[in-house]
Amino acid sequence: MINYEKLLGKLHDRGLSKTDLVTGAGLSSATAAKIAKGEKVSKKTLQKISDYLECDPETLYSPDQNNKILTILREEKESKISGGLYHELQIRMTYNSNHIEGSRLSEEQTRSIFETNTIDAGEDIPVDDILETIHHFRAIDYVIDNAEKELSEDIIKHLHYILEHDTGKSNLSWFAVGDYKKRANTVGGSETAKLGEVHGRLKALLTGYNRKESVNIDDIIAFHAEFEFIHPFQDGNGRVGRLIMLKECLRHNIISFFIEDSKKSYYYRGLSKWPDEKGWLTDTCLDGQDTFKRLLDSLDIPYNE
Repeated sequence: MINYEKLLGKLHDRGLSKTDLVTGAGLSSATAAKIAKGEKVSKKTLQKISDYLECDPETLYSPDQNNKILTILREEKESKISGGLYHELQIRMTYNSNHIEGSRLSEEQTRSIFETNTIDAGEDIPVDDILETIHHFRAIDYVIDNAEKELSEDIIKHLHYILEHDTGKSNLSWFAVGDYKKRANTVGGSETAKLGEVHGRLKALLTGYNRKESVNIDDIIAFHAEFEFIHPFQDGNGRVGRLIMLKECLRHNIISFFIEDSKKSYYYRGLSKWPDEKGWLTDTCLDGQDTFKRLLDSLDIPYNE
């Protein structure tokens, strides 16, 4: 299976377009579509592409050939399939993640915005709640599109930008959209990284994490906790952190999870007790993984434990 992100990177480096690739490597439109969807292609096709790009075939190949969940999400996103995994992930994760942070939109209202681009408010709903819901949909799209890329400060900052741009907070001179905080903040009453420490601490966290030869769910949970303790942005850290967990689960072919609003007290307790009592946060995230598994079961999507 060709890693689509690696292929696009090779094209970019050589100043080529996808059309150039199709013509130059003699690919059919059907083959080009399969590559974009992350589907398998023949060794002959892989060799034709690598010959055209003058590179080793292995530099284009994705080592993970069984990432069914990411493949399904990309297919359904591209095809705009309704009622599938992509559809339900968007609604359920967006509702729960935003509601944890105080959004007044119900799950039904969130669903209405995603499905019909309309809302029956029935009450006074802050404009930012609606904007941040729409932005969260786009942030999940960004995660799906960039799942296989190594986690970086640029990706993390862009997630924050997607979530917070054009909101009321973005008009505040001291609120840095897509950049690190300019004022000290706290999480759960606890001190977070000082202003001059944010870049260094986050860079060190990313370096240690990305050096791991293999990543499991415990590593992703640990990264999340440490990220929240740094609290690099003025606001939106929780939602960015949970989107990072989704991205990294998709990247490493781990069954993903989302924290339900009904479990937020357990989630906050888990963060407050980290790292002395890691079980609180770990158990809450594993419970969220069980929720994701039930969603897969309801859609008859097989998965490996």
